[in-house]
Amino acid sequence: MAKDLQNPAEEKFWHLNKNMIGDDKVVIGEERGHVRLITLNRPRQLNVISSKVVSLLAQFLEKWEKDDDAELVIIKAIVVLLQGAGRAFCAGGDLTMFYAGRTSKDACLEVVYRMYWLCFHIHSYKKTQVALVNGISMGGGASFMVPMTFSVVTEKVVFATPETSIGFHTECGFSYMLSHLPGRLGEYLALTGARLNGKELVAIGFATHFVPSEKINELEQHLLRINSGDEQAVKAGIEDFSVNVQLDDDSILNKQSIIDECFSKISVEEIIKSLETESSKEGNAWINSVLAGLKKSSPLALKITLKSIREGRNQTLSESLRKEFRVTMNILRTAVSGDMYEGIRALAIDKDNAPKWDPPSLDKVDDEKVDFVFQPFQEELELAIPEMEDCRTLTTSLDRYNTSASKPPSNSFEQDSPMASTRKFMS
Repeated sequence: MAKDLQNPAEEKFWHLNKNMIGDDKVVIGEERGHVRLITLNRPRQLNVISSKVVSLLAQFLEKWEKDDDAELVIIKAIVVLLQGAGRAFCAGGDLTMFYAGRTSKDACLEVVYRMYWLCFHIHSYKKTQVALVNGISMGGGASFMVPMTFSVVTEKVVFATPETSIGFHTECGFSYMLSHLPGRLGEYLALTGARLNGKELVAIGFATHFVPSEKINELEQHLLRINSGDEQAVKAGIEDFSVNVQLDDDSILNKQSIIDECFSKISVEEIIKSLETESSKEGNAWINSVLAGLKKSSPLALKITLKSIREGRNQTLSESLRKEFRVTMNILRTAVSGDMYEGIRALAIDKDNAPKWDPPSLDKVDDEKVDFVFQPFQEELELAIPEMEDCRTLTTSLDRYNTSASKPPSNSFEQDSPMASTRKFMS
């Protein structure tokens, strides 16, 4: 495994731990005094989220939340220099895992359930958490960063929620988090998959501190020496290394007024029409790439995502996660379209970057099908997130779900009315 060592201290750390961080250890959990350290360790796969990654993360967080000696949890990632791709904290879900499960009914139900449970657990965690992010943080991977007590980013960070480009939707709590950003920035990021850098993440509140990448390992060691979960002590420790940042002149955040004007429109079609009008004005050439991206994305996914973000603005986090779980499972079950699998095929399997969307254009999208993927499941088949103490253990929550889900849910729009208040289950 390649390594990029910054200093002799890190060299020593590598050798002390080299037997522990082999490729079979996709997530490493360490206990050091009152500090618990989680390391994502699939660098050559961009630390994407597999079933095993989710399971191990949940186990560590469950265990340490109950451990009186555990006060501070740090999450970071092993990174390698990838030609042309930079570094990765976590690039989101494992697309090949989802694609492989496309022919088997609900093959990915358990990992999806676990991931949504994990998202809520991270948001509501009882111990101080720090994310040290020094690379790509996209989609579901960013859910390991944004909700933390402290999220530390560097100049190498790239954040995005690019799900619509593969026929999916904004998930893992981001329909809630994005919807609460200023103005219509949430709609913009969700629909376009636009990238933000570390400075921009601090500016919008998705990160708490900016630390130069050459200082990130030193900061980690400093936090280990603090050996406490006291928030003020941890904050002061991070601020010893953090720097104040100013947005670059070409930052998309400097275009907020145009974003608000265009992305406040009632529909995706109206948003695109507004962007086209603005693009003809002097100084707005940047909009052309935005339009190109929107027109390449799944029309159905764009409409689902816009609806989800706007619902998120008036939902609690719990409500948003339950909604996202329903939408995710309906998409994986190809309830109204197979766009997600087609998007993955085009991007990661055949790599022809030429997805054939169904339906192929916005005017062909049936609004009833959009509404259908949001319809509530039967209560016992909804996501049981850990709001109550007796449900904070994933095993308990998942066992309840599996006991209730004795029959597979229907998987097509035609089999159920989208206007039904609950989903019917068919043999």
